[in-house]
Amino acid sequence: MPLNPEIRPEVRPYKHTGTPASASAPEPVPFPFTALVGQQALQRALLLVAVDPGIGGVLIGGPRGTAKSTAARALAALLPQAPFVTLPLAASLEQLVGTLSIEDALQSGAVRLSPGLVARAHQGVLYVDEVNLLPDALVDALLDVAASGVNTVERDGISQRHAARFVLVGTMNPEEGELRPQLLDRFGLSVWLHNPTDAAQRQHIVRSRLLFDTDPAAVAASHADAVQNLAASVLDAQALLPRVQWPDDALAHAGALALAAGVDGVRADLVMLRAARASAALDGRDAVTVADVDAVAELALHHRRQVGAQQPAPKASQKPQPPTQGQDTSSPQPESAGAGSAEGDWGAMPPVPVGTVRPAVAGVLPPKKA
Repeated sequence: MPLNPEIRPEVRPYKHTGTPASASAPEPVPFPFTALVGQQALQRALLLVAVDPGIGGVLIGGPRGTAKSTAARALAALLPQAPFVTLPLAASLEQLVGTLSIEDALQSGAVRLSPGLVARAHQGVLYVDEVNLLPDALVDALLDVAASGVNTVERDGISQRHAARFVLVGTMNPEEGELRPQLLDRFGLSVWLHNPTDAAQRQHIVRSRLLFDTDPAAVAASHADAVQNLAASVLDAQALLPRVQWPDDALAHAGALALAAGVDGVRADLVMLRAARASAALDGRDAVTVADVDAVAELALHHRRQVGAQQPAPKASQKPQPPTQGQDTSSPQPESAGAGSAEGDWGAMPPVPVGTVRPAVAGVLPPKKA
């Protein structure tokens, strides 16, 4: 059966709070995005992927209690009518991507799609807490959909696909396990948070949270104008995004930064340039500058940078240079590595000859002493 990219699954209205539509409890007021304190890098990264979800989402690393989930919910509240969907740790692949009803296909010939979480998150935010604890197959499928914006559902030779364009926000606590490098590289941007160490900033964070918990409606009202203006800026940037150009100097600068970081492949270059384009669009400009690339470089390179990449090893074909005139070649050179090796382990000891002992013949006992 041919693929139909325009098929849209029948998804019932989904409230991002998880509260059933029939419940009488009022919907809680989300924390205003503009009220976040001390999270400028995280806020900028979230705005960039909101302008261009094709960047590949944001991975937020850091200890507990650093406002990771609060920021993700605040972003969903910032976007107009955006659902907020959470992927539970115990979710199956069918719950994530959906499934097809084979019974309906055999009886009536109609292909009916039972939507998954990626369909519910369309035009919204898909939040994955502790993404490093999910099975690799689930994370791989999630990242595929997030990067392409299209979800393909296959079962028993029948395939259908539908649009699934959402902002992916994943969080992880490094103390609870790492994410495989192959999956880590698939996230577009990353932000690593730390516990606040400045006393004044810590008090500011606590005071703003206490005020919100005491009267959420009043805090939301005080930030209503700022949130509305920021939401309008995101919509304007989305409209401007296709017209933003990448000059040659911006491409060259992104490539130089990626080479210096020693990254694998060119995904880092692409992410940097897409994020720089989104940054320029947010500022209302139709061309990317070198400053735009610099502003997003750490977001794209932090989780991809190789250790020691700033000092690449010399090529194997490079010949040793002859000594300069007047250099004393008879004096020994300082040894910073192991003996006999130009690149050995630091602190290695030179080999020491050790005598051998002839083993006794099996089955013959040594004579007893008198």
